[in-house]
Amino acid sequence: MTSTLVRRHRPRPSSSWPTDAHARTRDWAEIQERMLVPLYEAVYERLDVGAGTRLLGLGCGSGLALLIAAARGAAVCGVDTDERRLDLARERLTAAGTPGDRARAARLGLGGPESPCVREAAADAAFTVVTAFEPLSALGAGSPGATVSAAASTLAAAAAGTERGGAVVLAGWGPPERCATSGVLRVGARLADPMCSPARWRPCGRDDLEEVAARAGLRPDGSGRVACPFGYADMDSAVRGLLSTGLFDAAERATDPVQVRKEITEALHPHQRADGRVWMPNVFRYLICRV
Repeated sequence: MTSTLVRRHRPRPSSSWPTDAHARTRDWAEIQERMLVPLYEAVYERLDVGAGTRLLGLGCGSGLALLIAAARGAAVCGVDTDERRLDLARERLTAAGTPGDRARAARLGLGGPESPCVREAAADAAFTVVTAFEPLSALGAGSPGATVSAAASTLAAAAAGTERGGAVVLAGWGPPERCATSGVLRVGARLADPMCSPARWRPCGRDDLEEVAARAGLRPDGSGRVACPFGYADMDSAVRGLLSTGLFDAAERATDPVQVRKEITEALHPHQRADGRVWMPNVFRYLICRV
């Protein structure tokens, strides 16, 4: 089991979970965000991201994907709709930089491709790579059609600041039968109904990524699948990490937060090993498109 995925974290009283948004953000940054590192690295390797790359990260979270790209020599810009996660991204990127890097510091902004920081970065020079690593099933409105439409609009706006021939990368969950976490995420979807919340999880359809690309006016140019196991040091870390995704927020509002945590724990038990660690194999799919 990869040690990076199962680091232990300081326990936190369960009573604080539903109310402490800052703690949830920290849980995302310290526990959950790194689960997709294999996806980030596979895409960057395939696109040869490095010096000379100008990268825009949509839904950049607390900045881990941007940090990896910057470590390869890329100039990075990131946007997200969660201000707390952006604050952590700023901390991380500042801490990782050297005095000489400050002149070309990463640009980060709240919102999407319309953010002023994106316009400023694109005015300096067009982006060469745009990434949307946030899984498609977690984006947009609740219905599949609305999700695809919202994602396509976002990518089309981002492509406007990307050079001709530049790469735009979309990501989504793989087949449910190859994603052990899908059974746990369905708990949130079931408990959130009848709210029909936009935050409910659903599997990514077989052609969803291609449909988004077509609606955004992008040309598919290859795809791939990456194993992204979700590994946690213990049950407490697993529950905290999954709650930090936001995919259970609607369930907590619709029912009782204590009940939501109880049902997540029950769904995780089949994936807990004898030493207490929780391990769930998953496959993610990415699609590379060209502007």
